[in-house]
Amino acid sequence: MASRRAWIIWCSFALAGSGYLGSTLLGQDKTVYVPGTTSDGHYQIELRCDTCHAYAFGGGPVLQKRCLTCHGEELQRIQDSHPRRVFIDPRNADRIADVDASQCISCHKEHRPEMDRGMGVTLPVDFCFYCHEDIAEDRLSHRDVPFDTCADAGCHNFHDNSGLYEAFLVKNAEAPDTLDIAKVPKRNAAEVRRMVNKRPLRRLTRDDHDAPRYLDVEEQIILDWEETAHAKSEVNCMDCHQVAGITNEWRDNPEFKACNTCHKMEVSGYIQGKHGMRLALELSPMTPAQARLPMKKKNRDNAMGCTSCHRSHRFDTVDAAVKACLKCHDDQHSKAYKASLHFDLWRKENEGEGETGRGVSCATCHLPREVRRHRGKDIVRVQHNQNGNLRPNETMIRDVCLRCHGLSFSLDALADESLIRNNFKGGPARHVKSIDWAVARAKNAQRDKERQRVK
Repeated sequence: MASRRAWIIWCSFALAGSGYLGSTLLGQDKTVYVPGTTSDGHYQIELRCDTCHAYAFGGGPVLQKRCLTCHGEELQRIQDSHPRRVFIDPRNADRIADVDASQCISCHKEHRPEMDRGMGVTLPVDFCFYCHEDIAEDRLSHRDVPFDTCADAGCHNFHDNSGLYEAFLVKNAEAPDTLDIAKVPKRNAAEVRRMVNKRPLRRLTRDDHDAPRYLDVEEQIILDWEETAHAKSEVNCMDCHQVAGITNEWRDNPEFKACNTCHKMEVSGYIQGKHGMRLALELSPMTPAQARLPMKKKNRDNAMGCTSCHRSHRFDTVDAAVKACLKCHDDQHSKAYKASLHFDLWRKENEGEGETGRGVSCATCHLPREVRRHRGKDIVRVQHNQNGNLRPNETMIRDVCLRCHGLSFSLDALADESLIRNNFKGGPARHVKSIDWAVARAKNAQRDKERQRVK
């Protein structure tokens, strides 16, 4: 009798558990299936398990393919310093036996927060050791340097070392802390649009707007639009509000896909970053309440989209570059911005007291302007992946810091966490030795050449 009662109880619990798991599997909330804390880079999409796990029990090759679906373009763009072909070379078979670096998941293990090194991805501290354990024999400067410091500021980035190779360090070793000519490139989207259209663009006025007359659009909305780069570049109401693929059918609230018609590069970057990555998977928009950084409670439930920063119809880039950021962000770095020299330069530029291009806004560093060559012309567009130059943070040196500062100063500043927290008010208290080592090595090499010449 007792065994029968135990059997009934066991079956009841089994059925209840199966019912619960089944309902969660079919429902929206799948939190119960997440095996551990997800990294900062992926936590927003952790409930879309199929983004990484294409099918049940899919192993390494499946996960590898999914990694490259999102990150392959980025690796190709930066010319990956450790591409897969290096590790599938038979000559490296002995190294592969220790760590199979041909697979992303060999280093980046999700749901393992204890391995997070502050870049939004999990990363072992000793992965360099397996291939470079004898580095001190060739580089005497590395003799007493532990392997868990390889990725420190100014040293080695596994995927992108193009800005930190020795010749680059030596070339920029003597650059002053602040350059005499410090400017960010000017955007030229309107000029590019004229080039694409192959004709001069007519500036539209309020009388030209093509919104349906039955809408009775507020006068202020028309006035806001009239002052924008859109109106100056022949972009009318229907160009944004028209339902995709359906001519002359109005849509009150266009999605980010409407912006993609003209701003493909910007939208592509946006949906790769933390602000827009949920939209790329057709999830609900990101809200500040979901962020892991401190955010202001007042705007915690605001849905993120293009108009969250640029506002509807006005599209004020000056407003988007600072006010839009500080509207939500409440971390120490953001709160210290208005007391920084960067903000003082930004204020003076926008009040007509400073030179154009000298001001430094939030967007100057975190949404950098990129120069790309197209049809023999430089196109300057804004990279909207706000996380793209923070993995690690010295990635921003080439496309941001060096426009205004010397390399040594930039490396030291980005290695000083307290200086970052107060938004670079003052000078760095740390010194990165990588440039010193590179210069010393170059001098030794030059002396060796001279000795050989004498012999």
